[in-house]
Amino acid sequence: MLPVLFRFRGTEIHSYTVFLFLGLTFGIIAGTYAGTTLGLDPLRLYSALLLLTIAALAGSRMLYVLTHLDFYLANPSSMFSRGGGAALYGGLILALACSPVVLALAGLPLGTFWDAATFTLLVALIIAKIGCLLNGCCAGRPSSGMFALNLPNASGETCPRVPSQLLECGLATVLLSGAMVWRVRPFGGALFLTTVAIYATARIPLGFLREKLDGIGRVNIYN
Repeated sequence: MLPVLFRFRGTEIHSYTVFLFLGLTFGIIAGTYAGTTLGLDPLRLYSALLLLTIAALAGSRMLYVLTHLDFYLANPSSMFSRGGGAALYGGLILALACSPVVLALAGLPLGTFWDAATFTLLVALIIAKIGCLLNGCCAGRPSSGMFALNLPNASGETCPRVPSQLLECGLATVLLSGAMVWRVRPFGGALFLTTVAIYATARIPLGFLREKLDGIGRVNIYN
């Protein structure tokens, strides 16, 4: 649709890159604000969110490379290119794995931190999915249904498709709305665990609407 958002001094600025940056920026702001309402120190929280966001970016890239290992073994320099892809679950897994150490150094409680980080994740996802839509990645399968939209995939092949990016954006928006109104929680981390469980479950049927699902061998890493 619009993979290159604009050009600046001869350099192409890609839609996905711009919206990913905006998503992470506003997501960290949202998470920091949410954490302060839970009594967390804003500077320590901001620093931890920033460090774990870096870990998440690395993890999402690593998992994407693993799902396209044959290509990257033949083109090793492409592993570190700015035009590569990312796998959401890889980022979440590495951020979770790194969080006990990061949060211990920051003096932040694990469960309450991840409740605040839930807002970071959802805001970032909502905005980044707009970039996916413009770029054509995460494209839905071709469809003749009444809700199909004329959209491209990552290869630029345009046809009526299920707007899978908008569906995931809508799912994240619903979850964000629920998180905002759920004030009294039974324990620290309840919001995060509930959100991840609902999101992961909802992605299973949404996965069948995608044109392509990445995996490692026979293991589907989308769902």
